[in-house]
Amino acid sequence: MTDKSMTQRIGFVPVRNFALMSYASATEPLRAANLISGSPLYEVVPLSVNAASVSCSAGFDLKCQDLAETGDTFHTIFVCAGGGPADWAGADSLYPHLRKLARQGVKIGAISSGAYMLAAAGLLDHHEFTIHWEHAALLRETFPHLTPRQTRFVIDGARITCGGGVAPLDMMHALITDRMGADFARRVSDWYLHTAVGDSVDPQRGSSAERFGTHHRVLLSVLEKMEISIENPLSRDAMATWAGVSTRHLNRLFIEHQDTTFSSAYRAIRLKHARRLIEQSALSVSQVAFATGFSNAAQFSNAFTAFFGLRPKDARRAAKTARSAEYALE
Repeated sequence: MTDKSMTQRIGFVPVRNFALMSYASATEPLRAANLISGSPLYEVVPLSVNAASVSCSAGFDLKCQDLAETGDTFHTIFVCAGGGPADWAGADSLYPHLRKLARQGVKIGAISSGAYMLAAAGLLDHHEFTIHWEHAALLRETFPHLTPRQTRFVIDGARITCGGGVAPLDMMHALITDRMGADFARRVSDWYLHTAVGDSVDPQRGSSAERFGTHHRVLLSVLEKMEISIENPLSRDAMATWAGVSTRHLNRLFIEHQDTTFSSAYRAIRLKHARRLIEQSALSVSQVAFATGFSNAAQFSNAFTAFFGLRPKDARRAAKTARSAEYALE
């Protein structure tokens, strides 16, 4: 364990349009730790390839030091990302540096969608990890051998990943506790009125009851099963058997509590998942169709168009145009 009298250098590698909230939630506890202790426990260093400044979600640039000149002087380096795949263009220039640092014994972490970069660099193989729920589907489709955990953060040896948002506050509480003890970590959290510290295994999203607007136990279990059975949808009879109810009773639950049918609810979940893939990934329409349980691209396109009022390729084009307009304002 690192000597408490030594300053730990913690590097943060922001990726274009990184989420400012996630970055602040990760760095501010370290600043507070220094203030409370009266000593430089941590040094926070923004890093980038060639020391280029990087723009954040709030529209201003963060000045960085050169990642190539870091050597092995860092305790941990976090890749902090947000946005979507269009923002990650060029991020592959990070990968050789991250792999080198990992070989040198530096702990490598990721915040929000930064785990996608770690996966692309081959640094998450044989490790438990998490990623922001919005990008979990894209990661699974791109790297089918990897399965992210949908928890707030995961500390697995030399890999430390976090879902982003305010979850880095919880992650930093755990890391500071490990180094400085629970009492000191509590003082840091209290500094930010962070009285309800989340556990690593806490979910990223609101409860299923909140998201689906029902507290019916059987219905919730079926809706949750739908969310994880997208590529190979279960039939109504199979789902009823799995839930331990009759098919007729299952139909009645959806009509009474969701004001829709089993088939319509399932299709909506699959199509919403498909739209995220269409807008965020480079997967073809056919690949998205098969990834969401449709037998062919034509069937998928018809269902997508009927549900959203625009074709898959138009949804992709609109998302790309919106991102371009956003960048033009920077």
